[in-house]
Amino acid sequence: MRLSRYFIPTLREAPSDAQIASHQLMLRAGMIRQEAAGIYAWLPLGLRVLKKIEQIVREEMDRAGAIEVLMPTLQLADLWRESGRYDDYGDEMLRIKDRHERDLLYGPTAEEVITEIFRAHVKSYKELPKNFYNIQWKFRDERRPRFGVMRGREFLMKDAYSFDVDEAAARRSYNRMFVAYLNTFSRLGLKAVPMRADPGPIGGDLSHEFIILADTGESQVFCHRDLVEMPAPGDVDWDGDLQAIVDQRTALYAATEDMHEQARFEAEVPEADRLSARGIEVGHIFYFGEKYSKPMRAVVTGPDGQERPIHGGSYGVGVSRLVGGIIEASHDGAGIIWPDAVAPFGVAVINLRPGDSAVDLACEQAYGALRDAGKDPLLDDTDERPGAKFAAMDLIGAPWQLIIGPKGVAEGKVEIKRRATGERQSLSLEDALQAILT
Repeated sequence: MRLSRYFIPTLREAPSDAQIASHQLMLRAGMIRQEAAGIYAWLPLGLRVLKKIEQIVREEMDRAGAIEVLMPTLQLADLWRESGRYDDYGDEMLRIKDRHERDLLYGPTAEEVITEIFRAHVKSYKELPKNFYNIQWKFRDERRPRFGVMRGREFLMKDAYSFDVDEAAARRSYNRMFVAYLNTFSRLGLKAVPMRADPGPIGGDLSHEFIILADTGESQVFCHRDLVEMPAPGDVDWDGDLQAIVDQRTALYAATEDMHEQARFEAEVPEADRLSARGIEVGHIFYFGEKYSKPMRAVVTGPDGQERPIHGGSYGVGVSRLVGGIIEASHDGAGIIWPDAVAPFGVAVINLRPGDSAVDLACEQAYGALRDAGKDPLLDDTDERPGAKFAAMDLIGAPWQLIIGPKGVAEGKVEIKRRATGERQSLSLEDALQAILT
């Protein structure tokens, strides 16, 4: 992409009501624009990041055996009345009437919709297990939306729903999602710790939040320090027994402040290994058994020929929230530091003198090579002064900067900068490209 033809409306200063780093930096970097309280337009730069996160989430769900569907944003109130949640959910639900006076709602989650789909088509235990996932916009009418995309009213979410014949099978599905989440967050460049959590309005008796540590986190969390550095499981036998992987994480103390037990924390964790920090929830998984299947009559015929309610679970990842969460976990005074996997552009090629034939040629060669290698380069071919170019590229956070100017070209050199470390090297163009591509 050539910057002269692109659209990145950067700001020198963030609006005064932007209180946390991710909100400030997303506005300053031209990633989003607020359209109403808690509702944002995703501008080209932000949308690129959002789509990359969405794709990683999709790939890990597919790898774990989940099946993608797309459910509507507007849902029938009658389905929620069946489950008993319509009146219980509270003021966060945006309730709507259509022209025929039918009660609708803008879905904050989709347990009822997917249960209705399941019960219409699946009749036998032989068709189980099933896990359907949906990447769709949701809406919760927050009383005080704040912190940008971290606590907005409209948000993009991946929600998955498992259906199993009994509790033992449902817990295997739960474990599969537990492991898939560890892999997902690792691919996003995050160290996410699973913590015992309150199921809240979803219900059930087994629930874990996946928390990334950040100074601006919304809640206090407590865990064994080893959990932060524990590597992701990686490739596993998805049809095998994953309980040992889950046990390895859950054997060590980890809890959000709502579930924290100080006496147990002190008894189970040596003082040197106790970690108390602020955390941001980026995923939440639930096993809720027959909570929805009983009232909604989602039943299958079991091995004994008798009908039985299925056992369910739900599994959420805040895709749009992750954009803010990654920034909270990875930024400095100059701007965003994107992990390579989700950066909007992998390399910023900075032309220090557009119009100089030798510099233009070197930039075009580098840009073409990086594009062909799939590195998503951004070529800054604008007439801005060098200082402004460097500041803009630091702000938007491209993992690499390739800086090409007349003096360096005359000497057969270009400069590369690694955004995360600030390390700079002066190399030949060929060696610079090799360093970026390896």
